[in-house]
Parts: sequence; C-alpha cells; structure tokens
Amino acid sequence: MKKAFGDKISVTLVESGKIGTIGVGEATFSDIRHFFEFLDLKEEEWMPACNATYKLAVRFQDWRRKGHHFYHPFEQMPTVNGFPLTDWWLQDGPTDRFDTDCFVMANLCDAGRSPRFLDGSLIDQGFTEGAKELSGLTMSEHQGKTQFPYAYHFEAALLAKYLTKYSTDRGVHHVIDEVQDVRLDERGWIDHIVTKDHGSLEGDVFVDCTGFRGVLLNKALEVPFISYQDTLPNDSAVALQVPLDMEKRGINPYTQATAQDAGWIWTIPLFGRIGTGYVYAKDYLSPEEAERTLREFVGPEAAEVEANHIRMRIGRSEQSWKNNCVAIGLSSGFVEPLESTGIFFIHHAIEQLVKHFPAADWSPELRKSYNSSIANVMDGVREFLVLHYQGAGRDDTQYWKDTKTRAVPDGLAERLERWKVQLPDSENVFPYYHGLPPYSYMCILLGTGAIPARATPSLGMSDTAAAHKEFAAIRDKARHLIETLPSTYEYFASMRERA
Repeated sequence: MKKAFGDKISVTLVESGKIGTIGVGEATFSDIRHFFEFLDLKEEEWMPACNATYKLAVRFQDWRRKGHHFYHPFEQMPTVNGFPLTDWWLQDGPTDRFDTDCFVMANLCDAGRSPRFLDGSLIDQGFTEGAKELSGLTMSEHQGKTQFPYAYHFEAALLAKYLTKYSTDRGVHHVIDEVQDVRLDERGWIDHIVTKDHGSLEGDVFVDCTGFRGVLLNKALEVPFISYQDTLPNDSAVALQVPLDMEKRGINPYTQATAQDAGWIWTIPLFGRIGTGYVYAKDYLSPEEAERTLREFVGPEAAEVEANHIRMRIGRSEQSWKNNCVAIGLSSGFVEPLESTGIFFIHHAIEQLVKHFPAADWSPELRKSYNSSIANVMDGVREFLVLHYQGAGRDDTQYWKDTKTRAVPDGLAERLERWKVQLPDSENVFPYYHGLPPYSYMCILLGTGAIPARATPSLGMSDTAAAHKEFAAIRDKARHLIETLPSTYEYFASMRERA
C-alpha cells in the first residue's frame, strides 16, 4: 500500500505480541515474482535473509500409484501446428513421461539444477531484473503472456520480518498490542478498534488479517463463510520444521506433495532445513496418527522437533470486502496447501485492493468488482484442486476411494467429461482469472492417471514430424542445461558468498 500510494495514505499495522502467525506458508506461485518486482525486492538481498530457495515445479509423488511421480512445472506448454505438445505426446510420445518429454523444467527438477548460472544469469534471458515483462502490479494482466520459470520457497517468519523493516522504512506505523474490541457506527461500518495499551485506533479502511478467526469481517460484521468441505475433505495439518545438512542432502528445486493413506505430505527445502507437514482429513485420521506418520516419513532428524497442529477452515467468506473492512489472507478464505495457493491469495488480494481502492464516495461498484475477483480466484482454485483428487489413480484406502465419489463444484463435472476427449484449453477450463493456466490442468490430468485422456482426433491425420522435432529440441536443451547449470545448493552457497 505504501509502495503504491506513498504519502497519500497513512498505514497503521496492529500486531499482537502474543498471538503468533500460522508460520507454515513457505511455497509460492511464480506470479509472486511480479509482486516482488513491483516492490523492488532484489533476490541477492532478501533471499539469503530468508533462507530462500527456488521452486521450479510441484512434484507429485505416489498420486497415481506408489513409486510414480510427475511434475507440474512453471513453464508454458509448447505448441506444434496450433496444438499443445501434450496432444502430440498422447498420440505418439517418445517416452511414458509427458512431463520430461514436454517440459525442460521437469528434467531440471529430476537433476536438481538451479534455473540460474553461477554468474546470476537466467536460463531464459527474456526475464531479467527490471524486465518490462515483469512490470506492473496486477498479475492477471500477465496471464497467458508470460510465465516466469520459477517461484520461491522461504521461511515465512523471516520474510515477514524482512517486509516489516521494508514497510516501517516507508512510514508504516507498527503497533504491538492486543485488539480487545471492534466498534461499529450507526451504519454498521467499523468506526474504531479498541486496543489494550493504545486505546482506540480509528481509520477509514480496516484490513482484517486475523487468520481463520476472521475477527473483523466474520465476527464483528457477521459476513457468512462458504465452506468447501463438501468437495475438499482435508481440514487438518501437522507441520514440522526440521534442521538438516542441506549441503549433504542437496536442495531440490521443487515442492514435493507425497500422497499418504489419508491425505498428503508436503516437503519444502530451504537453506538449512526443510518445512514439512501432513495435510489430512480428520474423519479418516487422528492428529496423533498423522504426527506419527509424518515423523516416520521424515526420519530420525524429526525426533526432537516440535509439531504444530493446525485446524484449517476450508472455503471463503461470502464477501471479502464489506462496508469499510477488507479481509486478506486466511480471514478471506483458504482452499488447502496443495499447489501453494495461500500466499498467492494474499498478494493477489493486495493487488486487487490497490486496483479498487475507494474514493470518498465509497462506490459500491468497486466493492462488488473486488469481491467478484476474489471469489473467482478462490472458486477457480477449488476446481483445480478437486481435479487432483478426482484424477488420482490411488484407490488403496477408503480415503482415496471416497475422493472419487465426492461432490464436485458446479461446472466441473461437465468439464471433466469434456477433458476425456479434448485436453484442457483456454475455452474449457474455469473461465475467470484464478492464477492457473490451461497447461496446469493438462499436467494434473495426465499425471494423476485416473481420468482417461486422448489426443484430439484430427491429429491422427497429421504428420508428426514437427512434433518429434520439438520433443528432440526439448531433450537437447534439457541435456545442455543439466550439463552446464549448477546444483541448487551450489547456486545458493555462491549467492551467500557474494552477499
């Protein structure tokens, strides 16, 4: 807000000194790069300070069957004669791995490579610091135009600390205090909040960042919450932060989601530790069983690490902006950690608030447009995540059997039938901006394996020579990059030496 508006607004952040943050959001979308570019954050400065690493993809382990994996990478799908390369792969792919045949990034993930050379240059020179392709605040403006080749992993608490200094250096007032009450005026708008040590704090716009509790929006303003539990069963998580010798272990350039009997385990590699957690449905698994499974999955290094148990509120507020209160983050909504959408929801909402910031007349049309944008993003991500469970080949436990018989969001059932005969494209996925391009749907559909997919029939009458030339080009480019790029650990060790 201060970067966008400068001294034309005054911002006060009230933060409890006793109530901690949820602290487990450590993986992101590549769209965060647009947000950080807007803030003028430099990788060589903020990444070492936050033990950050690169994320080229999400690796899905054991979702089709035990021992099988595939990647959902940050890389636009190549096309041949107007058809996505995955169509050609379904007709006559060179191997049984669509991801390594169709994407360079999947090969770099398997090899543990950094997307940058030791001198800092990027594998795709179309994207550099300050590049025109990254300018501008609103991510949806870039949809379909650009795809930055990586996102980030970082320690959430350290990034919050880093951005706190960034903000206070630019004039944000940081108040450490407890909010005891929220007072409304005769219209039902928030007039002020009451704090323990600083008394009453007034404002024009109140941003609710109180997490799953929704203290301002849901409690004081009584905005209803729309649950997604009928379609997404996971409602609990247990998390660990495990110190490891990452030089010895190596830093994988991806987030891993490993299917388990009643959910899945995330593994996020940072510089010095991993973040890991078991996301599960309490109807199928107790917290004690989930923690025991997670510790066994990590190994002896997790023995003395304190576990953080979390109950998740899955869904979204009916309105994220009511009167003069805007909820951002978990108070607005949350879909579950799969695909790392939590932080994406936050910076997307911040961008939309800047875009829709009200004038003195408080036009209701701005609120209506903002709420529509936020609802579409969350509803679209909901559909995308449901595809993971509907498409998962796993059926070896009751949990995985039941994922195939759960309700699906309106519109998705029809799309699922369409995708059996025509791969996802811009015409047949969720129609509003939600951060996921059509190729993302292709990756999950082809990787999870339970939903049959086939090439567009017309390709059967086409010459495949051009497609095989593209497959060969991807294979050759991947081989060259694997031979010349440093490992992820080598790159970040070098970055720290330079810093």
